[in-house]
Amino acid sequence: MSIYSDYIKSVIRTVPDWPQPGVNFRDITPVLQNSAAFRKLIDSFVHRYQEMEIDAIAAIDARGFIIGAPLAYELGCSFVPVRKKGKLPFKTISETYTLEYGESTVELHSDAFREGDRILVMDDLIATGGTMLAACKLIERTGGIVVETAAIIDLPELGGSAKIREEGHSVFAACSFTEAE
Repeated sequence: MSIYSDYIKSVIRTVPDWPQPGVNFRDITPVLQNSAAFRKLIDSFVHRYQEMEIDAIAAIDARGFIIGAPLAYELGCSFVPVRKKGKLPFKTISETYTLEYGESTVELHSDAFREGDRILVMDDLIATGGTMLAACKLIERTGGIVVETAAIIDLPELGGSAKIREEGHSVFAACSFTEAE
C-alpha cells in the first residue's frame, strides 16, 4: 500500500448491488474527478516505481490506460496497451483466460517489447487475477520481464492477488477493499 492508501480509498465510491445483486462495485470515477485525489493516486505509483528500472508500462484495456499513460509519462518509459481481442491494428499475439461465466481474450502487438525489456503491468482492479495473468503471459511470450503487477484496487477476498503471487509475480495496489467495507 502507498502513503496515500487511506485517502485514495476514502474517495473511491462503493455502489452496492451493481452490476448485480450482492456485488459491491468499487467506482474509481470520483478519484478521477477530484484533481487532488488523482494526483495522489499517480504520485503513489510514481513514488513506488521511480527508482526501479522499467522500460514500459503495459496497461490493460481500458481503465488501466487511465493510470498507465500518465505513469509512463512521469517515469519516462513507453506505454503499451494490452487490448481486448480485435482492437489492435497490427500483428498480435493473444491469450485467452477464464472468467466467472465464460472466457475472454486479450492481445498485444507482437513487436511491443524487446527481449529483456522490464515491464510493469497496470490495471485498475485485481479481482480474480485472470486478466492480469493473461497480460503477464503475453509479455513473457515476447521475451519481456514482468517487474511487477499493479492496480488501483485489490480485492484480496476474490483470490486474484494470491493467484498472481503464486505464479511468481509481485503485486502492488494503491488500496484494497474487503467485501465488508
